[in-house]
Amino acid sequence: MPTKYVVVLGSLLSGLGKGIVTASLAKLLSMHGLNAMPLKFDGYLNYDCGTMNPFRHGEVFVLDDKSEVDMDFGTYERFLNTSLKGEFSLTGGKIFSAMIEMERRGDFLGNDVQFVPHVAEYIIGYLKGVAARNRLDVLLIEVGGTVGDIENGYFIEAMRELALRERVIFVNLTYVPELGAVGEQKTKPTQIALRNMMQFGIQPSFIICRSENALSEAARNKVALFANVDESAVIDDQNSGNIYRMPLHLMEQGLDSMVMKSLGLKPKADGRSFERRAASWGALCDAIDRKGPKVDIAIVGKYTQLHDAYASVKEAIVHAAGKNMVSAEVHWIDSEMLEKSADSIPRLLDGMDGMIVPGGFGKRGIEGMISAISYARTKRIPYLGLCLGMQLMAVEFARNVCGLWGANSAEFDSDTKHRIVDILPGQEAVTAKGGTMRLGLWTSRIEKGTMAYAAYKSENVSERHRHRYEINNAYRETLTKAGIVVSAVNADRGLVEMLEWRGSFGIGTQAHPELESRLEMPNPLFISFIRAAKKRAAAR
Repeated sequence: MPTKYVVVLGSLLSGLGKGIVTASLAKLLSMHGLNAMPLKFDGYLNYDCGTMNPFRHGEVFVLDDKSEVDMDFGTYERFLNTSLKGEFSLTGGKIFSAMIEMERRGDFLGNDVQFVPHVAEYIIGYLKGVAARNRLDVLLIEVGGTVGDIENGYFIEAMRELALRERVIFVNLTYVPELGAVGEQKTKPTQIALRNMMQFGIQPSFIICRSENALSEAARNKVALFANVDESAVIDDQNSGNIYRMPLHLMEQGLDSMVMKSLGLKPKADGRSFERRAASWGALCDAIDRKGPKVDIAIVGKYTQLHDAYASVKEAIVHAAGKNMVSAEVHWIDSEMLEKSADSIPRLLDGMDGMIVPGGFGKRGIEGMISAISYARTKRIPYLGLCLGMQLMAVEFARNVCGLWGANSAEFDSDTKHRIVDILPGQEAVTAKGGTMRLGLWTSRIEKGTMAYAAYKSENVSERHRHRYEINNAYRETLTKAGIVVSAVNADRGLVEMLEWRGSFGIGTQAHPELESRLEMPNPLFISFIRAAKKRAAAR
């Protein structure tokens, strides 16, 4: 059976949640037994997301196969409980790189290369190739940005042409504002956006309306009229505190059934199997909504003004909190502010039940993180260090326990006498920034009897990485003699993968375990961390 396609487009403004809608619809189709996967197109000319500033674009998400992709892939994987491949990420940079390579190779000999037909044909061929290689029943294509952007116009044209050859439906996510003074949901912006979309030759099959409150019948009727669709095809997407309920919310409105009917698809799972899967998902949503004992978790980082920079960390906390039957409240602490006001550290951290220092690059805010780590260690606050958070855990221990004054990472001080953290072997001569770090899935060997082993219950664990610096093995003996525990190493290269404190819960990992935490399978390190925070909260 040929693959069917669902194209998800946004209108009016970005940040409405196209990734959540795409992931939710893919989840529903998967519950019906269909092989449905999402693909994301981003119009920017970067080859991938690896060199983007988190302040501008949110976190860089890393896949098993070393691909650095858009943060929406985290949403996809957390909903679908599966690992995606880099070929499901397509950017303007990848498209134009391929087109130029083809032109120089002579593939278009005699032709002037144009958006139509050449770029459009390449995009269509790429999508069909991904669908065929993965034997998909449905490929859901999320188009980044909004309709009308210069960056995605040629891609939308390719989707129009795809619909001439294959079974394709278009889903439009729009915004319906509600003016407090008027007390009425206004559909005029959506009407104008729909006209703009139709000028591209796109007739949406379904309109999903993001709004503060439930979509009114009057607004639904007006949108349906201007979109040329039945009222049942206008779907409510009111704000919700739990994004994982979105598949169930769409299912209650019959979107999954209507999409399958529009694509000429029948469920591959029987009704009871679907109901069982939906009930299981609902139970997990209930678990994270349950108002259990509260734990206060501090995230000390340099990008805390934009929470999307740590999206996977935040969601991993949610997953682990549900597993531990607690409510986790995240407190965002700017590490640069801690440098300016060291006296604020006790005030901000004394009431915390746990603290996380996540990944990052660059010198800004580093000393604030080190001060916070020192406070957590001495006050026995449960601590989880992720990538940079583990490296700074070693630097803090070297300075304050081993007495190696001025100890630092070579990333921040190339002249330091004590390079506790140094550049990875083979990275010294690397000048290119994109795709050159230690990326993707790597396996660690865990020592029995450690906190890491208690968490994973396994001697061999694979987690995703994204770093260029490592713990300097020349200082490993010094650190361990002073009391730090090396609880995991890379089996092939002998690199330190995990460190632990003695006497209290404090663990750092060179990996990014947050990237593989899912609602249906929370990450073991986060589960153990939240459990320790729960214990501290109960004792206070």
